[in-house]
Amino acid sequence: MSKRLTLEELSVAARSCKGCDLYRDATQTVFGEGEDKASLMFVGEQPGDMEDRQGRPFVGPAGRLLDKVLAEARIPREQVYVTNAVKHFKFIQRGKRRLHQKPLIRQVMACRPWLEAEIKVIQPKVIVLLGATAAQAILGRSVRVTQERGKFFAVDSHQSFITIHPSAILRLRESRERETEYTRFAAEMKLVKRKLVQLKGR
Repeated sequence: MSKRLTLEELSVAARSCKGCDLYRDATQTVFGEGEDKASLMFVGEQPGDMEDRQGRPFVGPAGRLLDKVLAEARIPREQVYVTNAVKHFKFIQRGKRRLHQKPLIRQVMACRPWLEAEIKVIQPKVIVLLGATAAQAILGRSVRVTQERGKFFAVDSHQSFITIHPSAILRLRESRERETEYTRFAAEMKLVKRKLVQLKGR
């Protein structure tokens, strides 16, 4: 891929991607979106049902939770770039519902050139890795989020920060657990904000 490609050109090119088999059942490719020179980038696992239908990342329940946390951390959503490690929705049909399925490592690796191209264009200072799939896509190794969560890793010209995916909070059944995890996630985003300020001051 040419270094001169813009995000818009990458997005258009990704629409016809057949690098793995997920394109067959997905409605469309869901590419990243946001500020093209964002200092902060978020990488999730893959689009969900609503993202697949709308063609935009993080517009479903997990996206709304992320928006809320970003607002609390005083990180303007319009100043960040959001994307996923995998650009097509992987699911299993159950009646009328389409249930999320974790992508295979070969599917994550097939999509990796798109993610690398996004990073090359944006050149973020910090990339927040939301969950194990995103962490594996960037760090190139198996990551246990429970052990690595809340840590920064120097990768090339940016800092990668590992945390859970917002959907993991939404899946918790106990309200007290959800509140605890939400509070921790919000605190982590404030930590990311401080790291950004620190890096910009250098």
